[in-house]
Amino acid sequence: MTCPDLSAPNPTSSTPADARDVMSADDIARALRRIGHEILERNKGAEGLVLLGIPSRGVPLARRLAAAISEVEGTQIPVGELDITLHRDDLRRHPVRAAHRSRIPETGIDDRVVVLVDDVLYSGRTIRAALDALSELGRPRAVRLAVLVDRGHRELPIRADHVGKNLPTSRDERIHVRLAELDGLDVVRISGGEAR
Repeated sequence: MTCPDLSAPNPTSSTPADARDVMSADDIARALRRIGHEILERNKGAEGLVLLGIPSRGVPLARRLAAAISEVEGTQIPVGELDITLHRDDLRRHPVRAAHRSRIPETGIDDRVVVLVDDVLYSGRTIRAALDALSELGRPRAVRLAVLVDRGHRELPIRADHVGKNLPTSRDERIHVRLAELDGLDVVRISGGEAR
């Protein structure tokens, strides 16, 4: 079973009747601050960091992380966007996808520590596509992964270095990440599956 594509903004989508909130706006803000601190600790400061958001919700999350890091370090962190559309392994099944443009900071990514940022880690296939896309743009010193939610069910040997919330799910449940920049509110909801 493949993960439904929840990355495209859809402000008119209704909330399923069985949806329940698992992260509030405050929870999201706290998780991003903690991830920002973890990134700084692991990197021993902000030197050489580049944050690349995976469209669409990974992009505002990357910007928020950069702002959180800047508050601590007092320096601007380069932020960009990494389009993975042409590297997805489901293009034959879903050939029509909105392409985004990769926007790499002027600093580039060569010999930098690149932190890929996404909203939900599920099968790992999106991140595999991101690594393929990244390899065409340069050679980072290291690549790390920060996600707001890790829901499990990996199909590839990929794990996140920084996780806002581990949220064990069944395969028939869906995670809905809504961010103010795209959806008008900050919330993470879960729907589907059997009642708990």
